[in-house]
Amino acid sequence: MPKRVDHDERRRTIAEALWRIASTRGLESASLRDVAAEAGMSLGQLQHYFRSRGEMLVFALEHINQYAGARVRKRITAAGDAPGPRTVLGEIVAELLPMDDNSRNGIMVQLAYFILAVHDERMRHYAKEGTPALVSLLAEQIRLGIERGEVATDRDPGAEAILLLSLTDGLGNYVLLDVFTPAEAMRLATAHLDRLFTP
Repeated sequence: MPKRVDHDERRRTIAEALWRIASTRGLESASLRDVAAEAGMSLGQLQHYFRSRGEMLVFALEHINQYAGARVRKRITAAGDAPGPRTVLGEIVAELLPMDDNSRNGIMVQLAYFILAVHDERMRHYAKEGTPALVSLLAEQIRLGIERGEVATDRDPGAEAILLLSLTDGLGNYVLLDVFTPAEAMRLATAHLDRLFTP
């Protein structure tokens, strides 16, 4: 009886092979042949799932976004029943910073996509699509903080969300460059949140 192939699992294997290449050598090194070799399969097997490099890149980007979202949800759930907006934002920030090997590799992959998206309109579309959703999630928590009297009423939730995301992105980049340690970056982000959550 022929072995049954889990096609979703095979696609995830390909995406994760692509991430490993992107996090160590950049996306420009991620040809179909290189990714197939990294995934332990033939080029023909890979092309059964992705006919072009572009298709593979888009799938892997969507998959890493889903993976990152799942990690954020897991952190928030672990924070206990009905955590407050300050706690939720702290958990999101902790997930967005390169605090461990997993998150570091994820951020390296996202940076590789960012560099590609600067010059590739199709990738730019996908890269831009996720940012408003994240800003909206952050803004909703800040808005809730205002309603609960934990954030000053003159704060603009949308602007504060963009500033928080920009701060986190910048700190993450400096951690990757060894300018700050992960703990230092988290301390600075926490100090910013503490100031924000001072009514």
